[in-house]
Amino acid sequence: MSSSIRPNLSPGPQTRATPGAYPSTPGEPASPETVSSELSLSQAVYKRRAEYTVSRKIRIKVGTWNVAALSGTEKDIGSWFVGGKGVSESLSVHPFEDPIHAESIEDVGHQEARRRKTASTTPLNDPGFLPGGDEIGLYVLGLQEIVDVSSTTEALKPYNDPHPSRRWKHAVESALPEGYVKIAEQQLVGLFLVIYAAPTIAPTISDVATTSVGTGVMGYMGNKGAVVARIVLGGCTRIVFVDCHLSAGVERGNLERRDWDASQVVRRARFSPVYNGAGEVEEASDSIGKEDVAFWFGDLNYRLEGMPGEDVRRLLMLHTKNEYSDGGKSKRKIDAELAMHNSRYGHDRTEDDSSSHTSSSNHSTSSADTSTTLHASEALDPSSDPTSLQTTLASLLPHDQLHQQMRKRKAFHDGWREGPIDFLPTYKYDVGSVGMFDSSEKKRGPSWCDRILFRTRRDKQAYEDRVHKDESVKKRDDEMKAHGIDDPSVNEEDVLFDYDPENDGADDDYDDVHDLDSNTTAVGSEDKLHLEYYTSHQRVLSSDHKPLDAIFTLTYDAVDPDLKAKIHQEVARELDKAENERRPAVTVIVDHHDDGNSNSALSIDREGVDFGDVRFGSPRTRHITVANTGRVPATIGFTDRIVTSDQAAGAAPSWLDISFNRSCDKQQPSSKPHDVYTLETGDAANVDLTLHVSDLGLVRNLNEGKAHLEDVLVLRIHNGRDYFLPVRARWLQSSFSRSVDELVRLPEGGVRQHPTGDNANGVKWSAPREIFRLTEAAEELTERAVAEWGMRCADDEKPPWEHHTGWPFIHSPTDEDSEKQKKKLKHLVREALDTDTPIVECFPAGTSPVLRLEAVAETLLFFLASLSDGIITAALWTELLETNARASKKKSLSIEEERLEILDTLTSSPAHSTSFTFVTSMLVKMIAEIVAAVFSSNNQQRVHLRAQLEDSYASLFSDAVIRAPPPAVGTKERKGRRERVLKVFLCEMK
Repeated sequence: MSSSIRPNLSPGPQTRATPGAYPSTPGEPASPETVSSELSLSQAVYKRRAEYTVSRKIRIKVGTWNVAALSGTEKDIGSWFVGGKGVSESLSVHPFEDPIHAESIEDVGHQEARRRKTASTTPLNDPGFLPGGDEIGLYVLGLQEIVDVSSTTEALKPYNDPHPSRRWKHAVESALPEGYVKIAEQQLVGLFLVIYAAPTIAPTISDVATTSVGTGVMGYMGNKGAVVARIVLGGCTRIVFVDCHLSAGVERGNLERRDWDASQVVRRARFSPVYNGAGEVEEASDSIGKEDVAFWFGDLNYRLEGMPGEDVRRLLMLHTKNEYSDGGKSKRKIDAELAMHNSRYGHDRTEDDSSSHTSSSNHSTSSADTSTTLHASEALDPSSDPTSLQTTLASLLPHDQLHQQMRKRKAFHDGWREGPIDFLPTYKYDVGSVGMFDSSEKKRGPSWCDRILFRTRRDKQAYEDRVHKDESVKKRDDEMKAHGIDDPSVNEEDVLFDYDPENDGADDDYDDVHDLDSNTTAVGSEDKLHLEYYTSHQRVLSSDHKPLDAIFTLTYDAVDPDLKAKIHQEVARELDKAENERRPAVTVIVDHHDDGNSNSALSIDREGVDFGDVRFGSPRTRHITVANTGRVPATIGFTDRIVTSDQAAGAAPSWLDISFNRSCDKQQPSSKPHDVYTLETGDAANVDLTLHVSDLGLVRNLNEGKAHLEDVLVLRIHNGRDYFLPVRARWLQSSFSRSVDELVRLPEGGVRQHPTGDNANGVKWSAPREIFRLTEAAEELTERAVAEWGMRCADDEKPPWEHHTGWPFIHSPTDEDSEKQKKKLKHLVREALDTDTPIVECFPAGTSPVLRLEAVAETLLFFLASLSDGIITAALWTELLETNARASKKKSLSIEEERLEILDTLTSSPAHSTSFTFVTSMLVKMIAEIVAAVFSSNNQQRVHLRAQLEDSYASLFSDAVIRAPPPAVGTKERKGRRERVLKVFLCEMK
């Protein structure tokens, strides 16, 4: 089980937008040579890290304690771990810098007698020998056996019980100064690791990760193993903390299992990746051995080997007995055990009362001396005094299994170090005793089970260098042997050296635990680790282990946020400048020209493309030039613009067309959905933007102010900057795509005088003036066109109505020039409608009457089709059908009766009725004019022509005039009914 906290200093590998950077092209891989990203920016900043790191110092206190699952032990945590209390100066080899007179501290006898589970067991009036409180920047506490790990139920639990760890966290947090922040915690059954940082340190810690490794039952359960935390301090220094509880026992197999447990912790502990200052993942995963500084602590369970435990207990109790100034339970136990030993070996013992008050630091014995009376040796240095505590400890330490395994390179040999052991073994004591070692039936031998080791990157590298050197020497020796140098016949004088790789150097202590040199971290900064204190808290009574702590001063390089921000800005500017020179660059030139139709308010702003005033059905074109002004070829093209939910996607809106003056690139990558064009350096492309409003739905929305001719085009330069090109135009109101009800409310002067979307005016006309003016003009121009044709036509020339009976509303195409001319004429007719100017006078001089008539007639037909409600609305049409059906059941209706019925139905809507009358009257007159122009004495021919005209006009105008609801009958029958309504008004009365 592992957990991790996202880094708060180091960015991940994700590429993020940088101010001033070029956007990446969708669907294309970013080129590291041409794309400015947060990653490349971070890399450049990282190369200048020496300019934004500063040297800082921090005190780190590492504490470890096996609490033996005993209740009340948490009451002591604040006093010894935070307060630095419970240290016995007399049972420490080296005096402290500020020795405290023993008289001011509660004596041992009273302390033991006062012990309760509900209060701290540390001595009263103890001000604390060690630094603590806010003097410490990082508190690291490792506990073992916060639950009973000997219980099978606890060891095999598939989860961690959080309640014990909460109790311990509460105890620590209650003792810490205000503002300290918990930055990491991890529990594995009875193992618990928790780290707190000072308020000024916590914000500088990142990449926090924790994990656990179980090595207990079956090699994986959590009754034994380790909990591990990894942090990065100051953005530069990676630190690992390992709190472990290794296999117990004194047999040889137990020792080997301890070594195996430690190797499993190293092999299986894994953390989330660490990102360096360049935003790069240093390795796929992080593990023990890749850090800059490491601390390994806990109950390592290594014992004293090669000495009887009874002898060790006796030697040490000769020193601890003098801690007791008067009687007490522990004092009586010690005296009884020492007396039993003397009587067992036949020694007489004379108690010297005065010597019992002498400090044990000046009274000791060697293993060869069996006397239980210690005499003062004040004149001797402790290191030379065979009776001193220092000498006693020095005689025991060579038997320490941990040091032996380190020398044999079987465990903790790869650079791990330990401070000098100047304190009594931390295990095993009677609970509630300062100096009484295990008095139970087992009488376990004292050992330094609890340890704090440390290692820097330089320590590990020095070990690896030594191993490499030894391997090289051995390899060279093997090569010499292979060449017969070790042959007896070889003269010994010719042998340059004699080296036994198995034995030579085996006793060398390559690990000088007292030398703490500077350390080069993974990011190249210099860290210096100094051990200030390493001692046990002998006067903590609540467990059978004595707590142990060490205080280190770490000098490290940390990132200064202000300096880094300054460097970041400088690098960003440099990168931006360099990238600009490598990027494709273009210049976009917009053809701003005043064609006399632009609105002055819009023309003030010269940014983007301004089409000026735009009319319905009249295209307007603007030109832009895209020139490659960079140093590399540029691939350009308009890409999908940003649209809202009610806009159609695409490179351009529906009313705008984009056209390049060249062919697009032949090979279009699938990642580019739109055409692209490659410009060489110095080359340029001309682009035509044509705005054309022809969709009647859009016209209606523009008339009502629901739509606007505004958008932003995106010109993409691949691997370059996007250019955003605004386009806009001013819509001129149109009479097309409106309703009859709207048109009868328009004021005199035309629709341009009508405010957008304003329908508040009252009814001003009986029918739309546009219909009246178009029908009037059509009648007048029909008369002129027919008359002109009659005067100038040749005998063999067919009249236009013979080319198509729908003429002048539909005609057969003639030459291209005439069609272009007619297109312009229709534009003039629409403009005359919208501005309320005479239609017959809008044409240029010399325009033939036929072209004029065709332009007006086609405009009229389109105008009627554009009406949103039609002349005969859907409701009126439904009513006409119902009236006709009722009348048809009674009798067959004459044409006159049908006309009356239709007109009677339309009277419910006067404007529509009048409009219908204008249209039908016009059609009747046009038919009469055309028929009258036929030069024939054959009346049958005229009748036939008239019938053709009536059918054609009825067919054309039925769709333009009538808005039928969704079909209830067949399409052909529905069409016939609509045509019938027109035909009854177009045919002659019989």
